[in-house]
Amino acid sequence: MITKLWKTANLILDRIASYLPDPLLLGIRLYWGWQFFITGKGKLGNLEATTGFFTELGIPFPKLNAIMAGSTECFGGLLLLVGLFSRVVSVPLITTMVVAYLTTEMEAIKSLWSDSDAFVSAAPFLFLLASVIVFTFGPGRYSIDGVLKNTRKG
Repeated sequence: MITKLWKTANLILDRIASYLPDPLLLGIRLYWGWQFFITGKGKLGNLEATTGFFTELGIPFPKLNAIMAGSTECFGGLLLLVGLFSRVVSVPLITTMVVAYLTTEMEAIKSLWSDSDAFVSAAPFLFLLASVIVFTFGPGRYSIDGVLKNTRKG
């Protein structure tokens, strides 16, 4: 009796969950694509301050790197938002967030196992996580990439 009830509940939950990946990926892309866009736009709109901050961090060629990071976040965020070239654009976004960790959150990296809260609380974490999710699972059906994929099939 309990086994049958468990199997039935599991089947129902499996069916419900099978509808969730595409809306979840849409939500991630919309929210984090917009956040990347806003962050990148802020870097580009305040380039001198961003360059100064990058100089303080010891990043080589700070103005060039500020332009590259801001452009990657701004334009990559827009592409992520609409779901165009999603996996491709995820790679430079992931790279930018890894560099952000390495330059601003080294203590969080060093204490990853001893103080994991510091790592997951760091500013780049959710940006990195969203990019890795889209890279791993794709943009989902509700994206330009998804529409183009379905058009090619039909």
